[in-house]
Amino acid sequence: MYDDLNGKVAVITGGSKGIGKAIAKRLAKEHMKLVVNYNSDSKGADETVELIKKNGGDAVAIKANVANEEDVQKMLDTAVSEFGDLDLWINNAGLENQVHTHEMSLKDWNKVISVNLTGTFLGSRAALKYWVDNDKPGNIINMSSVHDQIPWPTFSHYAASKGGVKMFTETIALEYAKRGIRVNAIAPGAINTPINAEKFSDPEQLNDTKQLVPMDRIGTPEEVSATAAWLASTESGYVTGDTIYVDGGMTLYPDFEEGKG
Repeated sequence: MYDDLNGKVAVITGGSKGIGKAIAKRLAKEHMKLVVNYNSDSKGADETVELIKKNGGDAVAIKANVANEEDVQKMLDTAVSEFGDLDLWINNAGLENQVHTHEMSLKDWNKVISVNLTGTFLGSRAALKYWVDNDKPGNIINMSSVHDQIPWPTFSHYAASKGGVKMFTETIALEYAKRGIRVNAIAPGAINTPINAEKFSDPEQLNDTKQLVPMDRIGTPEEVSATAAWLASTESGYVTGDTIYVDGGMTLYPDFEEGKG
């Protein structure tokens, strides 16, 4: 669909499952070359690599901790050594865990912040430095969440991290716009991914979630990946500093539907 992506090189973090795997598959259809990062799921990463190759792209998998500077640099170096360049960096890796804030340990807090926010910073910084040093344009896509604006009790560290991702995205988009570097974010809502599989397998919890979505259904990873492909392409060439909500209307305050309130 996007001819300009043919042969372009991308790094995607958290590419072994869920939304990351769906984005990798979608970009493979554009014949892109991808470095697929994983932290522990080597089998899933290998499956993603095979999926990419079957769909017209090329790929290598790399184990790396997105919160570690040396590991992040290793991802960038792999893109350059394997495929000769870097055009797109996707900060997709993320995690969450539920805990009341008054019971949250500093370890709990730091674990989520280090991956979701610090990982986004480190990946972005590596890509930005490469593009600045080589005087070339670039493109960053950060994975945010509807909880960058919707409060989420018992997930305060997650909400804080995603709020940070949104403002970080806007700030560096402004900082590097004149260099031809675009930075945007995608904020998914309720998406049918492995992390939600157990919850959505319970009819009651599934129905409770759908009540929060004006479109009355759960989204798919493919709907998120379609947005990522558009942001990666020159079709979105005049878009930077934006967060696109792929959420079925979840951020539209569904309790006020039909004029309530």
